[in-house]
Amino acid sequence: MKNLLIFCGVILLIYVVYRVYQYQTLDDGLDKLIKNGAVILDVRTEREFETGHIAGSQNISLGNIRERYTELDPDKTYITVCSHGLRSVKVESILKEKGFKKVYNGGAWSDLQKSLEQK
Repeated sequence: MKNLLIFCGVILLIYVVYRVYQYQTLDDGLDKLIKNGAVILDVRTEREFETGHIAGSQNISLGNIRERYTELDPDKTYITVCSHGLRSVKVESILKEKGFKKVYNGGAWSDLQKSLEQK
């Protein structure tokens, strides 16, 4: 029982650290990039995207990005978002592997949207 409580405490701590990092990332100039023309790339599934998204964002899911990255302009700036920020990190990495230089992780789309509304 004690080990289970310690394990749950560690998981909670990791989650809190992750959320703090996520909020710091959102406040780290992403709004300026968007104002300067950055494209928000929502990497959730089409069905998830239909349930809500940031206006003007483009949807290419993580499952399709390796085939569809050619639809993107490597000279543009992209901010990847998803539901929690994990898939967006993966897509950021994939795009950088494909030669994209200006790709940033925006974390959870709903958090980025709230951040943009506050500014």
